[in-house]
Amino acid sequence: MTRRQLLATTIALPSPALLRRDPELYWKRIRADQFLLPEWRVYLNNGSLGVPPKSVLAAVQESLTRGASLVDDHYPRWGYETLDDLRTELAAWLGCGKDELALTHNATEAMSTIANGLDLKAGDEVVITDQEHPSGRNPWLLKQARYGISVREVPIPLPPKSPDQLADLITSAIGPRTRVLSFSGITTTTGLITPVRQICEAARAKGVISVVDGAHMNGQIPLRISEFNCDFFAGSPHKWLFAPPGCGLLYIRESMLDRLWPNVETGGWDDRTLKAGRFMRYGTNNISIFDGLRAGLRFHQALGPEVIFDRIHSLAQGVRKQAAARTYVELLTPGDERMYGAMVTFRIRRGDTKPLFEACARRRIWISGGADRVRISTHIHTRPADVEAFFTTLDEVYG
Repeated sequence: MTRRQLLATTIALPSPALLRRDPELYWKRIRADQFLLPEWRVYLNNGSLGVPPKSVLAAVQESLTRGASLVDDHYPRWGYETLDDLRTELAAWLGCGKDELALTHNATEAMSTIANGLDLKAGDEVVITDQEHPSGRNPWLLKQARYGISVREVPIPLPPKSPDQLADLITSAIGPRTRVLSFSGITTTTGLITPVRQICEAARAKGVISVVDGAHMNGQIPLRISEFNCDFFAGSPHKWLFAPPGCGLLYIRESMLDRLWPNVETGGWDDRTLKAGRFMRYGTNNISIFDGLRAGLRFHQALGPEVIFDRIHSLAQGVRKQAAARTYVELLTPGDERMYGAMVTFRIRRGDTKPLFEACARRRIWISGGADRVRISTHIHTRPADVEAFFTTLDEVYG
């Protein structure tokens, strides 16, 4: 599909010449023209839930309307269908085969499908890290409680020094009983980008199954799953790929398709000719969500993955620089440019973050974090003024 065709699927984008001439004006127009975000909203929590642009909303609405009118000669649903056209388009972008890709509702479901679907017995070991999302940890803990496998966590330094150090820490934890190595491609806790290929290739060399929780990867950083050499990959397009909530991705290496059991069963669950499509037999679901995913993918492609990453990483660099300048802040996201994308996490040395979250709520600033830490996520709708508003509030609370 040409760039012109891609642009035709969206509300008209500003000229690339404007991006070269005046980047801030370009991105200001993108926010104003493409999104419904009001001027007063400072949204710095894309890592939890992304913001779909107008073109995605229009695609979902049009799909619902078309389905309700029954103008097409097929059911307005998914859950019994393999959606080959959409999977083909997504697979081309992700860098995998269509028959290796299943559509899910989110990365949580994909991770649970992997953990529950693999044959593991008492005494088998799964290695994870201490920075996993609950959805990347708890499916393995459930399997431990139910079947007697062993789950072992590898502590990750805050922050690590280099990708090599991180890869060595994780892969050296593989032992004689290790059957699965499960880790995040980008951690939800600190925004750390892990050296996925290096880790997966080391696991493969030791005969260990590799599982990548890629919830934060698709859309945040340019990627090709084929280059990771992983066995499984879970994605959440609703975070960074502009998709509506309720759609996810599950990649299964072709050689692993027959080693995974489906978790939800209806007609066709045992039809192995469906390949990854066998893991989409959920029963009736809302197809309009995936029509929105297609629109989000095309919007992302029209802007360009590298253009998007350059913008959101530049904003994150600014966040990290501002955080580093404050003595009451301890950065948890590494300074190495290879090791973070659009999320920056830091700890408040004075402890409790409750006053900060309360102050941000009063000012309509949406952030994420925990009792002693704050995570800032930047996307293309983030304005430099949004970052300034947050740090002004931070200084008023702790400065």
